[in-house]
Amino acid sequence: MFKKIAFLIVLASMILTACQPAATEAPAVPAATDAPAATEAPVATEAPAKVYTYADLTLCYPQLGAESDWRTANTASFKETAEQLGVTLVFSDAQQKQENQISAMRTCIQQGVNVIALPPVVEDGWDAVLQEAKDANIPVIIVDRSVSADKSMYAAHIGSDMVLEGQKAALEMNKLLPDGGKIIELSGTTGSGAAVGRAQGFREALNANIEIIDSQTGNFTTAEGKPVMEAFLKKYEGQIDGAFIHNDNMAIGAVEAIKAAGLKPGDIKIVSVDGTRGGFQLMIDGWVQADVECNPLLGPQVMEMALKLMNGEPIEAETLTNETVYYPDNAAELLPTRQY
Repeated sequence: MFKKIAFLIVLASMILTACQPAATEAPAVPAATDAPAATEAPVATEAPAKVYTYADLTLCYPQLGAESDWRTANTASFKETAEQLGVTLVFSDAQQKQENQISAMRTCIQQGVNVIALPPVVEDGWDAVLQEAKDANIPVIIVDRSVSADKSMYAAHIGSDMVLEGQKAALEMNKLLPDGGKIIELSGTTGSGAAVGRAQGFREALNANIEIIDSQTGNFTTAEGKPVMEAFLKKYEGQIDGAFIHNDNMAIGAVEAIKAAGLKPGDIKIVSVDGTRGGFQLMIDGWVQADVECNPLLGPQVMEMALKLMNGEPIEAETLTNETVYYPDNAAELLPTRQY
């Protein structure tokens, strides 16, 4: 009986095991390479740098004065160019006083102008204010004349080579006085880049048989050029063969004195500098034998350079204007075309 019961229990166990479903394996986890690729974070890009136009430019121009026709034409060039291009021009007239120019520059620095263009009345004494502009990240362009400050203190110079102008004038005087002679010099403002450079170049190229017997400043003005020439004519009566005059306005005053002394055109050979309409008229009338050009129409060049500085573009540290020498033989033909 016992054996029969045991047999039944074993049989039932076997039946239950056979009826259970087969164990299923857990579904395979997809390999990491099968997962969707993670998207990378977008790379931040810098906004393109702003490109400035003339309408964005504020230019400071502390003009040194209005002592001559050249300076008047220079002022007009800056004002007209600014108006045409849409440049904001901060203009002042220093009345030939360096302290006024320095004060005007400091005002412009406080206002935060973009660029300062400086036509310096004299060469020395600019280091402090140039350093102030540099500290304020305001580039300075030296215009027309030069400064003695280190070139690292300013961005560039645009203007004439005054030494070369003096050399050109000397070559003309050499041709006018091939056998030598005695001459006088009417110099520009003492200490100015124009006066210093022209005097240096003139002496470098002047023939040894030509003697400079006297030199006095006429401050680039007609009003002061006349009495200086009057004094020369009295002091060196009958001895003056030629005159080197640093600008046309002084030449106009000098010619007035020469006329009053009863001399005739050509009695004193005159070489002047500038190439203004007044100088051309003196050539037409026979009083001036050569006029070395110095171009005052610098507004377009300066403003083009100022905009390049705003945009971080490369510039030429020294930009010289192309200039020539004018003579009486075509002065009448060219006079109507002169812009200053």
